[in-house]
Amino acid sequence: MESLADPRRGNPAYQVYLLLRGAFVVAPVLFGLDKFFNWSVDWPLYLAPWINDIIPGSGQDFMYVVGAVEIAAGLTVLVAPRVGGLLVAGWLAGIVVNLLTNNPPEYYDIALRDFGLFLAAVAFTRLAFEFEGAWSRRPTRNMGAAHAPR
Repeated sequence: MESLADPRRGNPAYQVYLLLRGAFVVAPVLFGLDKFFNWSVDWPLYLAPWINDIIPGSGQDFMYVVGAVEIAAGLTVLVAPRVGGLLVAGWLAGIVVNLLTNNPPEYYDIALRDFGLFLAAVAFTRLAFEFEGAWSRRPTRNMGAAHAPR
């Protein structure tokens, strides 16, 4: 963990990194779990017909795989944020393509939201490359020191 004297604590970019890291751990894990139980929505309804046609099994079977991948992505962000950030960004890009091609334009609003999440994941990945090791108090380059309070 970072110490109270860590100069990165006051760095807004580092604070955003920590905020996004937490969000991209918790959200994929929770949404991944929901794919198994359909608590919030009937997830197979969001699957584009062309994808359903090329996958084996039912749409719900595919949602089990989706849930497992989402949980794995969230846990990867936790332990390896650079890799996890790229994984989440790629996954969100796939979700956007799926939504844009599922009964257009019915899911365009959700696709736009997920595109925003994709951009946040790309930004998080960039910050992860800058702050990788930040929790072990080993910043890369001098970004943490450059923005330290004076």
